[in-house]
Amino acid sequence: MQQGRLGGVIFFSRNFSQPLAEPAHLAEAAALCVEVAAAAPPGPPPVLSIDQEGGRVQRLRAPFTEWPPMACLAGGDPSRAEQVGRAIADELCALGLNLDYAPVLDVHTNPANPVIGDRAMGAQPEEVILQALAFLRGLESAGVRGCGKHFPGHGDTAQDSHLVLPEVQAERGRLMSVEVAPFRAAVRAGIQMLMTAHVVYPAVDGRPATLSRVWLQDILRRELGFRGVIVSDDLDMRAVAGADIEDVVVEALLSGCDAFLLCRDEERQLRAEEALYRAADRDARVRDRIEESGARLRRFRASLRPPCPNLDRLLSLPDPAHQALARLLAG
Repeated sequence: MQQGRLGGVIFFSRNFSQPLAEPAHLAEAAALCVEVAAAAPPGPPPVLSIDQEGGRVQRLRAPFTEWPPMACLAGGDPSRAEQVGRAIADELCALGLNLDYAPVLDVHTNPANPVIGDRAMGAQPEEVILQALAFLRGLESAGVRGCGKHFPGHGDTAQDSHLVLPEVQAERGRLMSVEVAPFRAAVRAGIQMLMTAHVVYPAVDGRPATLSRVWLQDILRRELGFRGVIVSDDLDMRAVAGADIEDVVVEALLSGCDAFLLCRDEERQLRAEEALYRAADRDARVRDRIEESGARLRRFRASLRPPCPNLDRLLSLPDPAHQALARLLAG
């Protein structure tokens, strides 16, 4: 960060002093976002991102609104989902963040799923499409970009990719009509970022989607027509972390990923960066992919709201209207 080369970060709860409900800690959090943004070189705004879905996956707790799991939206009026997205974006903007890794576009088709479950907005693709796209509209209307996840669908796994490499044993036709359907709808709606799944779908390819040219180039780029940024899920997750990060990051790039999440180990981040430099020196394919992804990322960053924390807004939290909406959804 001190070298002024920062293009983007992902924040976790551990990055902020706790409890955030204390005004001094809110001020520290806002100051941290300002410091990170200042480390970016001149040009498009840096990516200041976070996972703020609701339920189990929300890195910012009180005085930020604590939302129930997004499964509560299923069967409801999609205008409620849009309100939730707008409320989340309002609070993230106050801190200076401009990207939320949401909405979840996975379809909850496996009750034994240990990692998605109530994070999904429905058990049918049509319901997920209805609610997730409304959530996305709300999020982006209030100044925060959304990222749909986890392509091509993590909802039918019985294992957690944080721990192992799951497989989905479904035929290609079923995958395209159920798992992929919300991603197809999100692409048509203009979503600008999608996150990959560290999941294998043997009916389509023997490689996990993050490392699959079939999924990322043949299907997502060519068949679905996606022109935005493809970001990997965390490459520190055990589903892919068993392999050398140098090999994984180059393979992910050549398979179609434009950006990579490495969320735990700074040393692995540096090794991944060096591996890309070395591979580019000796392989024109890597150089071409870096140039292509770099252009795509610059366009994406140019669409972001510049980070500008609003301490007065932060100190006004919790927001009574947001709290009332959360209670209404929680039933």
